[in-house]
Amino acid sequence: MRSASDLAGLVRSGELSATELVSDCLGRIDELEPRIRAFTHVAHDAAMSVAASIGPGDPRPFAGVPIAIKDNRPVKDMPITMCSDLFGDYVARHDAFLVRRIREAGFVIVGKTVLPEMGILPTTEPRRFGPTHNPWALDRTPGGSSGGSAAAVAAGMVPIAHGNDGGGSIRIPAACCGLVGLKAARGRISPGPDGGQSFLAIDGVLTRTVQDTARALDVLAGYELGDASWAPPGPAEGYGPAAVGEPGRLKLALVLNPPLEDAAVDSVCVAAARAAAGLLESLGHDVEEFAPPWAGFNLLSDFTRLFGPMISLTTMAGGRLAGHEPRQEDVEPLTWALWERAKTHDTMTFLSAENRIEAVGRKLVTLFHPFDAVITPSLAQRPLPIGELHGRGPNPWAHYRRSGYFTPFSGTANITGLPAVSLPLYHGEDGLPTGVQLIGRPAREDQLLALAGQLERALPWADRSPRLY
Repeated sequence: MRSASDLAGLVRSGELSATELVSDCLGRIDELEPRIRAFTHVAHDAAMSVAASIGPGDPRPFAGVPIAIKDNRPVKDMPITMCSDLFGDYVARHDAFLVRRIREAGFVIVGKTVLPEMGILPTTEPRRFGPTHNPWALDRTPGGSSGGSAAAVAAGMVPIAHGNDGGGSIRIPAACCGLVGLKAARGRISPGPDGGQSFLAIDGVLTRTVQDTARALDVLAGYELGDASWAPPGPAEGYGPAAVGEPGRLKLALVLNPPLEDAAVDSVCVAAARAAAGLLESLGHDVEEFAPPWAGFNLLSDFTRLFGPMISLTTMAGGRLAGHEPRQEDVEPLTWALWERAKTHDTMTFLSAENRIEAVGRKLVTLFHPFDAVITPSLAQRPLPIGELHGRGPNPWAHYRRSGYFTPFSGTANITGLPAVSLPLYHGEDGLPTGVQLIGRPAREDQLLALAGQLERALPWADRSPRLY
């Protein structure tokens, strides 16, 4: 349950060897995996071999620290399954750029984590591997799509884990599992070498502390040769120092009305956002309640017209690896429904949806411009019971629509490209974490992390942990 930064310091000083740390981590995974089911692959031998090469005094920022990678990014010599039968047992032959950076920072990759098939849903219950369980309540979802990574960190199986976020897929599981989850600004982290320009999705991490999140962003952020687009440079001193600095007096908006007009927001989620606003006022910030007219923007249908083809490209890639066109029996019903619908959309349908979404994103950024940050609930509902939202059965579209009512506040940050973070500030009477989301200014992760760090110092959460024994 120690932070990744603390553990790196222990390895660097020689107080703890990398071999001891990684061995303990693997032991914890082996012990808890039957109950949590967070991993698709555990790389015992490879991880111990890397750990043995790391000694005291290693200058790399995270030398010896275990990390897990979500099973939708390639890690050389490890399976990449997308949690779909379609991908079989394919083993990646190269590292994604972000994985290369993770290795260069000294992290030890201990395995791959579970996601919903193709990363579609905000829960993690793939047919191929079965549901991942929330360590705070084993009958509840850890969220998704980075649910395996979030569950692994919350359970203390690893101190930090990789995730990615195309509609809330880092922030949603962070909120469900009591973690910090940052979606960085569009273009901050390279999607290469496999991906081109990424309009909705970006990679990141799930952690227990703002400082770990900021220091990991220092590792992952920055241009890679051949990137089609990228964010402007961050602060010269890095995001780590920004996270421990004072943000200054900021003008903040409290937003409680969801972008989906008929979405109901649980009173616990509303109370958490209001309490965060009150805490920020007590810290010297100016907060006003604001109700943006975003429910009329028809976000869900155009978002689906972009998101569906993204998923279908992954499905098509799986078919190439399998050596045949994707077949209905290879994938779950929701994946097949998205694949079939995407094939009916012509180029003009896709480009028109993209144009409308970009126009809506511009309107939203303009609406938020008077404020330094926007406070919202991270979720509209409590973490769902396992089995309620999985994308299978006779009507998978009903599950897809249901997912929007669970997570209406998250997708706007992907549409706008704004940085956003979920913070585990509160718990409900049910004992489950309750996240609060902060959405920042364009490309200002430094200011957003400073504000998050101020909240963490005022109301620390890192020592909270689920009871697993």
